[in-house]
Amino acid sequence: MHSQFWRAIAWPVLLLSASGFAQQSNSCASLTNFKAPGVEISKAAPIAAGTTEPNPWGPGHSAAIPAYCRVEGVINRRTGVGGEEFGINFALAMPEKWNGDFLMQGGGGGNGVVMAPLGLNAAGDTPALMRGFAVVSTDTGHKSHRGPFDFDFMKDEQAALDFDYLANAEVATLVKLLIAQYYGKAAAFSYFSGCSTGGREGMILSQRYPTVFNGIISGDPAMRTGLSNLAIGKWIPVALNQIAPKDAGGKPIIAQAISDADRKLIKDALLQKCDAKDGVADGMISDPLGCDFDPAALTCKEGKAESCLSPEKVAAIKKALGGPKTSEGVQVYPGFLYDTGIAATGPIRGILSPGPGIFGPATTAMEVDVEKEALAAAQPLVDSMSTNLTTFSGHGGKLIFYHGDSDPWFSPLDTFGYYKDMSAANGGLEAVSKWGQFYFVPGMSHCGGGQGLDQFDFLGAIVNWVEKGTAPASVIATGKAFPGRSRPLCPYPKHAQYKGSGDTEDANNFECR
Repeated sequence: MHSQFWRAIAWPVLLLSASGFAQQSNSCASLTNFKAPGVEISKAAPIAAGTTEPNPWGPGHSAAIPAYCRVEGVINRRTGVGGEEFGINFALAMPEKWNGDFLMQGGGGGNGVVMAPLGLNAAGDTPALMRGFAVVSTDTGHKSHRGPFDFDFMKDEQAALDFDYLANAEVATLVKLLIAQYYGKAAAFSYFSGCSTGGREGMILSQRYPTVFNGIISGDPAMRTGLSNLAIGKWIPVALNQIAPKDAGGKPIIAQAISDADRKLIKDALLQKCDAKDGVADGMISDPLGCDFDPAALTCKEGKAESCLSPEKVAAIKKALGGPKTSEGVQVYPGFLYDTGIAATGPIRGILSPGPGIFGPATTAMEVDVEKEALAAAQPLVDSMSTNLTTFSGHGGKLIFYHGDSDPWFSPLDTFGYYKDMSAANGGLEAVSKWGQFYFVPGMSHCGGGQGLDQFDFLGAIVNWVEKGTAPASVIATGKAFPGRSRPLCPYPKHAQYKGSGDTEDANNFECR
């Protein structure tokens, strides 16, 4: 019975019970004595200031952190399919100098690892823990054995359910109790911030658990992975296979479908057409919806074969970026934006640079049955598409979406389409803009990188919105791709426009228009 405690008990009862804990000792080590059905606390220890926390999956943020109480544990440990041990593992960091708020950080890929509880996502130069937030991370109920995209756990129904939507809300509820016991009072406000899988998790929380968080930041959400996989795993490769040279066995060599010269030609023409629309030619397309680039303009005239594209290549590129459609022309997943990253060759490759890291194992198929594939791609427990957010917005919840314009894995137009549908279902864009915003991020690849400015502080923006009632008018972005440059990111329907005078590297000389 105890393993179902967190799923069966009413949320208000759990949260009210936090007041009972407030009278207990607030020493870190005493939290090992915390008792609740199905909960095991394996560690509760003070961590000295100045410790560093590496990212276990490669290069990431590694900074000195303040003194904090670290609590680790597991909810609902059990033996599942194949004799494997499952359970929702978590790590909670509660700083000595607490700001009174709580942040849950989202996961990535298939989760399966407890990341350092720092709160890095969309926090600019200052992670949440360094700002005084109590921060928690979780593996959402399983362990990864084969890196960030290990989905073997899905064979276990409970593990799948935990990953799909249950685990984050359960961890958040428990952590609110631990925070109340340690500090002697409940967190004033609760936030969630994640990108990719974490972005999907944020959407799930706003839709299924609308009163758990006051503010949610959802970046580049992996919101319909079945359909996005159809787009990048089958539709785009098939389009490019049709123009690729063949090997000795007659199979297409997709990596040679588009040449380096083709990519440079396309990127140069794209920038020539759309770059300066914001008032300055700077290698960034600030208004992606206003970009009217058409590869057909590069079609070779009769007798010409250089510095142009064959009609077949033009057709394949337009088909690839247009997104999967049925034989009747019904769009089943949006197309991708014409942005600077479509020709990127690394570290995350662009759509026109098929190879390792994009499209997975390249298919050699020459056709795809979109109707059949789209039907199989539906994942109702994962696809976070519910638009009725009246409870979330009604309790004062604030929601910020952002999406990299050059994301080759999940189309920014899918997230944008959801935002438009959500707006229509909740009183229209003007009404929704009082509690929900959407930001395109020019040039950014998946959750970062690319030829764009990928450092921005949406966390500070949403805190001001939730706690002071000040909706963000813009958020300043910087990044390694353009050292010394800053730009405002603007909530839809606005974009950054140069004012016409002043340093073009300075965000102050741009406005949201």
